[in-house]
Amino acid sequence: MGAPIVSLDEVLQEARGFGNAVAAAVVATDSHVLDVALLAAQQGLIAPILIGRPDEVKSACAIHACQYPVLAAQTPEQAALLGVQEVKQGRAKMLIKGHIHTSEFLHPILAELRHAERLSHVFVGQISGYPKLLYITDAAINIAPDLVTKVGIVNNAVKLARAMGIECPKVAAISAIETINTAIPSTLDAACLAKMAGRGQIEHVILDGPLALDDAISAEASQIKGINSSVAGDVDILLMPDLVSGNALYKAITYFAGARFAGIVLGASVPVVLTSRADTMETHLASIALARVAHERMHQPSGKDFR
Repeated sequence: MGAPIVSLDEVLQEARGFGNAVAAAVVATDSHVLDVALLAAQQGLIAPILIGRPDEVKSACAIHACQYPVLAAQTPEQAALLGVQEVKQGRAKMLIKGHIHTSEFLHPILAELRHAERLSHVFVGQISGYPKLLYITDAAINIAPDLVTKVGIVNNAVKLARAMGIECPKVAAISAIETINTAIPSTLDAACLAKMAGRGQIEHVILDGPLALDDAISAEASQIKGINSSVAGDVDILLMPDLVSGNALYKAITYFAGARFAGIVLGASVPVVLTSRADTMETHLASIALARVAHERMHQPSGKDFR
């Protein structure tokens, strides 16, 4: 295992070395989606296939003066299914969410392309003042995960982090406080996860919890509170208690602190990019690059099983 990747620029550089992959952009009917596809193609990351209502896609393409293959789908549901079929037939190697609701985009992926126990999402962030990439999960797919679901989310994120060069990722199971309180279910889940990791039920990980966010990212805060944790101040993965808190954290760091992020789906058999249309072009491009790098590294014949 090589040195850990510590920046999104490293991710982009590595992804360019793989050459462009045929990527199905599901519901590519607005200019922002086409901007992303055009830039990613220019960067040598993808060769786009555009799926959606042909009149809308071609009209948008005309504005951008671009010519990509167009596959006709009259509804978002049809577009998502067609994208999955392109993958199953070997004509596409990657899926990118366009102007479509997340649930509609994921439904056929979950039914046809899932290869892990759970589909989950991770945001990988480069944050000023933090010495390494920070993984935030899950902020886009699993709304209110129970304990079993959180185990799957952790496993997915750990496999990604290990593929990115972190031999034994440090995971903080986040809650509002550091002690178990039956009135706050996330503290119970966090304690169970920590015990499971300690007994080897969750492998290749150092996991502590419950931890408040300040404990996870600041060794000083943890020491002041009298918490003895090998995760505190050196965390790799923040396991958030629910989608709302994870999504709010990601957006707060992005907008208030100017962090750079990439967001991908984990647990599918092909790279899947899931971002918001409001995300910056830089985020979209980094997400495509991360999806490529993660998939290649997880499936390379290196002797390590990241799947």
